[in-house]
Order: sequence, then C-alpha cells, then structure tokens
Amino acid sequence: MLLAIDCGNTNTIFSIWNGTKFVSTWRTATDHQRTADQYFVWLSTLMSLQNIKADITDVIISSTVPRVVFNLRVLSDRYFNTRPIVVGKSDCQIPIEVRVDAGTAVGPDRIVNSVAGYNLFGGNLIIVDFGTATTFDVVDHDGAYVGGVIAPGVNLSLQALHQMAAALPHVDIAKPKEVIGRNTVSCMQSGVFWGYIGLVKEICRKIKEEKREKMKVVATGGLAPLLQSTEALFENVDENLTMQGLRLIFDYNKSIESL
Repeated sequence: MLLAIDCGNTNTIFSIWNGTKFVSTWRTATDHQRTADQYFVWLSTLMSLQNIKADITDVIISSTVPRVVFNLRVLSDRYFNTRPIVVGKSDCQIPIEVRVDAGTAVGPDRIVNSVAGYNLFGGNLIIVDFGTATTFDVVDHDGAYVGGVIAPGVNLSLQALHQMAAALPHVDIAKPKEVIGRNTVSCMQSGVFWGYIGLVKEICRKIKEEKREKMKVVATGGLAPLLQSTEALFENVDENLTMQGLRLIFDYNKSIESL
C-alpha cells in the first residue's frame, strides 16, 4: 500500500491508498520538531483505532516545509523499509511540463495539484487552493503548469486583523446573514467572506481575459465547499485533489522504473 503525505505550512495530511481508493486520511499540525518515532506512534495508533491493517510498502511526500522532510524520510526508512519519493527532488519525475521563468522554484503542492487537475478535468484549467495561502494555478491546454497567483489565505487574513488591530477579536470564517454587519464580529466575517468571493471572481476573470481561452475553474481546500455553496464559483470542488496528484506522480515514477 502507498502512504501519501502532504505537508503544508499549517497541517500535514497522511492518506493510505490501497491500489483502488484512499482508505483513510488523517491530519496533524505541521511541526518540524516532531520526530519519526512520534509520527509512527501517532499514525499506528490511528490506524489501530480504525482497524486498518495496512502493509505500507511505498511512500510519497510533498512538502512546502523543507525542515519537516528529513523526519518524514526517517519515518519511511525506519518503519516502512522504503525510500520515499519526494516531489520536487531531482529523482522525482513529473508527468507535466513546468513552463515558468528560469530559476523559479515552484511549490511542490502546486505541481501536485496541477497533475491531478489535468488528469481529472483536462487542460485550460484554473486550480484554486484554499490553504495557508490562497493560490491560483494555471494549467495550459497540454497539461503544463504555466504560473499563477498567490494571495493571503483566509485564516492568515483573520489572524492579521486580530493581531494588528487591538480592538478586533479573533473570529471564524462563516457566511454572514447580511452583508452589512451590525456588530464587530459580523462586520469582520462579512469583509472576509465576501471579500474572498470577490477576490476569487476577479482573479479568475483576469486570468481568463489574459489567456483568451475558455477555462474551467476547480477548487480544493477547506473553504472551497463553503464558498461554492453560496455562489457557483467553480465547475468542480475536490477536497482530495492533492492526494490524487501524489498517487498519480507515484504511479508515473513507478512506470518509468519498470521500463
């Protein structure tokens, strides 16, 4: 079985692929001080609680936090007796081109999402990922990653408001009953909620205008279903997009090895 690990700035997600489907998914806070032993105790405990008896034979990792990768490598080697595939490293091949300015480092999560997006939805695609940052990735007609947009994430914006304005409390993202807030919390929720709907609409509109092609918009990340339930911003919402991309990249590398 394949253990797919997606390490983001805020959370790290572990999923087990049995060759047909992902049988379970767990997440933990990203912490570069967490050791391989701690990862294994946490993971094996959760597997036991769900009666999952997985014989993990392979591991693939995507990480936007380089300091975490070392302990994930040790986890793979010590407990699963396998060398992991790490997206972004020279020995990991990807099935799409990356056409950006020379010397530009593209986040592995953006590459993984592009691979999955092209496989599932075809080319001429905008992928909106609501994470620590809100990213817009543009996939060309032939599946190539050709760039995108990075904006502050929703929770990051709320945290900045709370930290930098002494009178403003911390609030959770939610759809307000009315646009015009009648107290501080509803004012903040309205500004963030409708502000991000406007941000998504306008950035996607400008990308389509610049590309001069009909493009599909798909979304992933925790906020996507909430925004989609309010306005039809996306043709598709797939909260499992990154894991699907990791699985596809793993299969691609294994097919190269077998040649």
